[in-house]
Amino acid sequence: MRNKVKSRGLLLGGGILAVLLVTVLSLCLGNVHFTPMQLLGILRGNEGNVNRSILLYARLPRTLASLFSGAALAVSGAVLQNVLANRLASPGIIGVNAGAGLGVTLCCAGGILSGYAVSLSAFAGSLISVFLIFLFSYRMNASRTTVILSGVALNSILNAVCESVTVLDTDLAMLSIDFRVGGFSAVSFTRLVPAAVLISLALWGLFTLCNELDVVTLGDETARGVGLAVGRYRMIFLVLAALLAGAAVSFSGLLGFVGLIVPHFVRRFTGNESGRLLPVCALSGAAFVTFCDLVSRLLFLPYELPVGILMSVVGGPVFLVLLVRHRGGHGGQ
Repeated sequence: MRNKVKSRGLLLGGGILAVLLVTVLSLCLGNVHFTPMQLLGILRGNEGNVNRSILLYARLPRTLASLFSGAALAVSGAVLQNVLANRLASPGIIGVNAGAGLGVTLCCAGGILSGYAVSLSAFAGSLISVFLIFLFSYRMNASRTTVILSGVALNSILNAVCESVTVLDTDLAMLSIDFRVGGFSAVSFTRLVPAAVLISLALWGLFTLCNELDVVTLGDETARGVGLAVGRYRMIFLVLAALLAGAAVSFSGLLGFVGLIVPHFVRRFTGNESGRLLPVCALSGAAFVTFCDLVSRLLFLPYELPVGILMSVVGGPVFLVLLVRHRGGHGGQ
């Protein structure tokens, strides 16, 4: 027990250090570089107005957005994998992100471009997607490979509907391009704050329900045997996972593969116990997305590569490797 607590402390400590490191690098590096001492000077008000504006209105919201988005998508992916009993499930693959994207597109088509309405629209779209997949997998007794394939099909349908809305409303064309690629270059505090509040609440809810999530993961019969209301808790976890993904997509766009790559990497060190898995996923996801955003900014200076493209280049091959290794998630079913 003592070794277990020590191991958990080391993992959390390492995750916190990684987050702090990439946060400082993200705030310091870009078209205009700051040293750590200059960064402290700006925060104290000792630097010029130009540097202060760059930090407060460009770097800081972008860095916070990447941290919140990475944490939300990674934890959402881990929860979906546990609840759906499929290690290949993630918000970007089974249509949850696409549902959130459709919700945001419809909201923007109605003239609302920021605030809680956008975040809640994304949440509603992601919630509908996750419940469609859930109902299909449990009512049809679908194999785990079939669940993934049905999610890919749903993803395609929702993207097609989203494209149709964009074609009919030409004012959304430029917004749609940036949104579908995914990135943080246009993030402002107006767009970030409402989503960050929802993400924080959802993370807090999941962290307090780790024991229940572990019981649900054991299967319906075992969960009922210990007196857990399986259906109600499964519903709660799906809602919270959808809220995380939807809120993140509302300001980051359709970032793919975060909810797949990070939980698989973290499980190698934490195992499947949710009390260890979810907090480390949150920290690792935040550090991973922020690091990728930093690389996308610096790779082709003075030009910027959207971080969504970089993640697709990295995540696509990883998904294929996992697909072959897990043979669809359940022995080839």
